[in-house]
Amino acid sequence: MKAILSVYDKTGIVDLAKSLNSAGVDLISTGGTHQLLSELSGLPVSRVSDLTGSPEILGGRVKTLHPTIHGGVLAVRDDPAHMAELKKHSIEPIDVVVVNLYPFEATVGRPDFSTEEAIENIDIGGPTLIRAAAKNHASVIVIVDPSDYQWVAEALGEGKVSMAERRRLAAKAFSHVARYDSIVSNWLNDPEEIFPQELTVGLKLVSRLRYGENSHQKGAVYANALNESGIVAAKQLHGKELSYNNILDADAAWAAASDIPEPAVAVIKHTNPCGLATHPDIAEAYRRAHAGDPVSAFGGILGFNRIVTQEAAEELRSIFYEVIVAPGYDEGALAVLKKKRDLRILELVDSDDMARGLEVRHVSGGVLVQERDVAKALADSWTVATERAPTNSEWKDLVFAWRVVRHVKSNAIVLIRDEAVVGLGAGQPNRVNSVHLALREAGERAKGAVLASDAFFPFPDGVEMAVAGGITSVIQPGGSIRDADILHTANNAGISMVFTGERHFRH
Repeated sequence: MKAILSVYDKTGIVDLAKSLNSAGVDLISTGGTHQLLSELSGLPVSRVSDLTGSPEILGGRVKTLHPTIHGGVLAVRDDPAHMAELKKHSIEPIDVVVVNLYPFEATVGRPDFSTEEAIENIDIGGPTLIRAAAKNHASVIVIVDPSDYQWVAEALGEGKVSMAERRRLAAKAFSHVARYDSIVSNWLNDPEEIFPQELTVGLKLVSRLRYGENSHQKGAVYANALNESGIVAAKQLHGKELSYNNILDADAAWAAASDIPEPAVAVIKHTNPCGLATHPDIAEAYRRAHAGDPVSAFGGILGFNRIVTQEAAEELRSIFYEVIVAPGYDEGALAVLKKKRDLRILELVDSDDMARGLEVRHVSGGVLVQERDVAKALADSWTVATERAPTNSEWKDLVFAWRVVRHVKSNAIVLIRDEAVVGLGAGQPNRVNSVHLALREAGERAKGAVLASDAFFPFPDGVEMAVAGGITSVIQPGGSIRDADILHTANNAGISMVFTGERHFRH
């Protein structure tokens, strides 16, 4: 038997080579792998160039791209014509291929890389060799993952690697190359062309979860290639294993809190912010966020956009929360929070992920792709549509409300008072129901509050209900064929109304 070993990541390769050598496998290698195995480890290893009769050329760009190598890998062992051709050209079969690739992902993930450096780290021979071996997996064992070294070596020592195992290794090999190619293609894509003709997504398993959204569903979490930010990259400092729903809600908490420029805290339940408030003192911001809906806050997820202080930690310690995510925690805060045995504490510093990339949602037969909704609340572009303009305090609340409402499931209605959520209506089939729910939640706090609607009011009834509940100002996209009727209702009631000209549906 013969094996080619050509790896950039040398983890475990010496032990694998020793096991293969002990099993009577002839070893062939290239470049740095050969140096490690032969000169530093004393193993009997031939060079690929000795086998091919051709030197490595073009600075190492061409090493394994040779008929002697690919003929030995691709020959079908039970095809007499293939084997006769190998004999005719003095080519020996290659039975094991161990390859991993140049670190393109790590290279372009650095802030200081050059284009030339990135290009040189696009592997050509490695993926070609992997694909050839994976195609001929009935005859060739292909290994791309160091975690497979030990069991494959043991199986070869016993003289048996089953067809099911070979097929599994081949599938992993093709997935490995496909992800690698997707990273390269996405890096090469014109950043102005957000929807290329063919869209590839490179994902890597982070962990298998206990279950998915419900206990009868299996679940896992994967990380995007070229993206080391976002909730998947959060560092868990304490608490139980994260669940599917924890991750989903923690992402919503981080998105809502980090969307606010000022110090803010979000309380999330089923991806909706049942509480969200801003205040210069982060502990006070938490108190106001929790007060938005204290009942729903129980068992929720907290998102902070500033360092969690000990005072804030003391405030929340008496309430059961599943997860807290923040850019950091002071020492006293961690000491307090870690007393809650099951609380999952996440640290996530980089919020840039919220402002880039695409959203991909599966539908039957394919996917929907769109840009993230990261439009800023630009009050300068808004229109005061009523006879009365908002007061200064109403303007502050309207701007805050417009930032909050895009994080709420449509049809979305948010009531804000003193830059804190006091009522929420989410995910209802009609807007009037959302207004009703928000007013019911707010109660007396609705008096003097402002209202944000993620889309226009199709009829005056929603505004009439808001006026009756004590709302003094409304912000909405406008654009309904009944805008005149709606503005007539607002003017008669003496409230102010602002049109933004954009909507924030979130399905």
